[in-house]
Amino acid sequence: MIVGVVKGHIVSSAKIENLEGKKLLVVEILSAIPGGFERTDQHMVCIDAVQAGEGSLVVVVQGSSARIAPGMGDVPVDALVVGIIDSVQAFGRESALEVVS
Repeated sequence: MIVGVVKGHIVSSAKIENLEGKKLLVVEILSAIPGGFERTDQHMVCIDAVQAGEGSLVVVVQGSSARIAPGMGDVPVDALVVGIIDSVQAFGRESALEVVS
């Protein structure tokens, strides 16, 4: 699983039928550090399964985990947003939900 922050969304007027109605998000991969999360400047495109919005901290799964999620069996998906993060306990304490530049 990957922790990321939603940076925006993608609008695509031409796509295969199995992607119709699926929201595509641009997600920046984050690295956990003792003070919160650090930006990596690495981005990925994910299908949104939980109605995440721009700025949301999210959990992303990839590969077979994304393909076996409910409703994704016939969708060509490699990365899927499966959760919105409310709190994090890491490094022996409650971590801030801040993204450090």
